[in-house]
Amino acid sequence: MNIAILLTIGIILSLSCESANSNKPLKHTAVFINIFDGKTFNGWKADTSVWHIENNCFVGEVTPSKQIQTNSFLIYTSNQAGDFEFKAKFKISKGGNSGVNYRSEELASIPYALKGYQADIDGENVYTGQNYEERGRGFLAMRGQNATINNSKDAFIIKTIDNSDSLKSKIKVDDWNEIHLIVKGNNMKHYINGILMSETTDNDSSNSKISGLIGLQVHVSKEMKVAYKNIQLKIEKP
Repeated sequence: MNIAILLTIGIILSLSCESANSNKPLKHTAVFINIFDGKTFNGWKADTSVWHIENNCFVGEVTPSKQIQTNSFLIYTSNQAGDFEFKAKFKISKGGNSGVNYRSEELASIPYALKGYQADIDGENVYTGQNYEERGRGFLAMRGQNATINNSKDAFIIKTIDNSDSLKSKIKVDDWNEIHLIVKGNNMKHYINGILMSETTDNDSSNSKISGLIGLQVHVSKEMKVAYKNIQLKIEKP
């Protein structure tokens, strides 16, 4: 076989490979971006009598002399997330109650209030890791549960991920923990320190949400303090 024939075969094979590759859908690889610069509220809004910035952290605080009447959210305004991953470090006081809301909507009648899914966080770690719908259906998946919701009238289908107390032992008290949310389609996974705490599949078409706001909560309480840092978001592209 002479050189000319070999070159012709090589060109044909090359064109065939290019043609095959051109028929493959392009993959859009999202990356985590920092959505808090550690110094300002750029891209966020909040009641700054409740939320402030300290040591490169967002800090939400309630004191006996500084009370709130409704849960107050620090709301991320730069983007509304549908399919996404979210990571942050958090530290909460023993009596604190907080959480990360997502696919949520802002209430027009109450300042800095959100309605929607919430990855719950509390200082006693009774509820940390569960999926709770703020101003909605309430408890969707407790820690240790994999819950499937078919509609608002049917009982949830519950499977067990792990024992709730065993999972609780993986959460640090009065120290920094990492929350990681993976939300795709109607499936929502909540991780703490790399461990799956709850999973929810929401098939309830009349109540489920496919996109919305992200927010950090300070709950009505006598006294509490919560801090968030290293806040990152990865939004999946279509």
